[in-house]
Amino acid sequence: MEFTIDQIAQLLDGNVEGDGSIKINRLEKIQEGTVGSIGFLSNLKYEQYLYTTQCSAIIVSNDFTPQKEIQTTLIRVKDPYTGFTKLLEAYKEITTSELIGTETPSHMHESSTIGKNFFRGAFSYIGKGCSIGTNVKIHPQVYIGDQVTIGDNCVLYPGVKLYPGTIIGNHCEIHAGSVIGSDGFGFAPQEDGTYKNIPQLGNVILEDHVSIGANTTIDCATMGSTRIGKGVKIDNQVQIAHNVILGENTVIASQAGVAGSTTLGKNCILAGKSAVVGHIQLADRTTVGGNTGVMKSITEPGQTIFGYIGFDIKAFLKSYTIFKKLPILQDKLRELEKKL
Repeated sequence: MEFTIDQIAQLLDGNVEGDGSIKINRLEKIQEGTVGSIGFLSNLKYEQYLYTTQCSAIIVSNDFTPQKEIQTTLIRVKDPYTGFTKLLEAYKEITTSELIGTETPSHMHESSTIGKNFFRGAFSYIGKGCSIGTNVKIHPQVYIGDQVTIGDNCVLYPGVKLYPGTIIGNHCEIHAGSVIGSDGFGFAPQEDGTYKNIPQLGNVILEDHVSIGANTTIDCATMGSTRIGKGVKIDNQVQIAHNVILGENTVIASQAGVAGSTTLGKNCILAGKSAVVGHIQLADRTTVGGNTGVMKSITEPGQTIFGYIGFDIKAFLKSYTIFKKLPILQDKLRELEKKL
């Protein structure tokens, strides 16, 4: 596939400086670019590569001023990072739209329905009473249990497992190996020291524009629904327990975990390896730093929590400054003890 720089600029609502008739056939990093490719410059740490890159075109901001002579053609846009993301989305849409039809062997129960422009990969399975929208791509070895609902323009990558009753909104993306709707960790301790399994009868709901990373697990609710809000982005290898509610546009990085019946507000951020205990609430726009454990509710919006056990970031940094000086303080204490 080839497009001229002028065509790309039109897609991005950008302005061309240079030869707009040059054809582009691939996307590459600015520091690794070759002739026929397009890259972008958003972080000025990479500006040095602009003057040596072999990319045929570079997306830059409207207010960018070069410090040296440039050989490549520029496309000026309001936000180069957003512009390049839009270009990536367009490229992905073109390439994935080529996947149409049914590979064999695959199975779909006669009581289930699927919309137009679908793709069903080999060894995929669709159970009873499922409703699947238009332009849905189901890659090989995907399992879709009974009574599952999937909206339009969704992609399920290889090995995804959707347990019965799962509801997926529109424009959702679930990456390879993720499991949605597995039983929550519910066991009742008995007098003899054993544990009795508590049936998990609820489901999982993913609202529109949700992205789930590879090998992530989202447990079904004991009763009701585990709910992942609109626009939520979850990284690889994340655990979301039963009856959790994630507010809109919340972002969770790799290896983080949220325990059962906890609610996160809108636009929260959980950094890598962070953990949130069960049955608490985090206010809107709460940010939890990497390796931080949150043990109690955060009621004030917009706070940043850091440390283990997590508390206010300013208080933690002040305490950590003292902590680093403990060996020196200990020596001084010993000197004072000797004098006494």
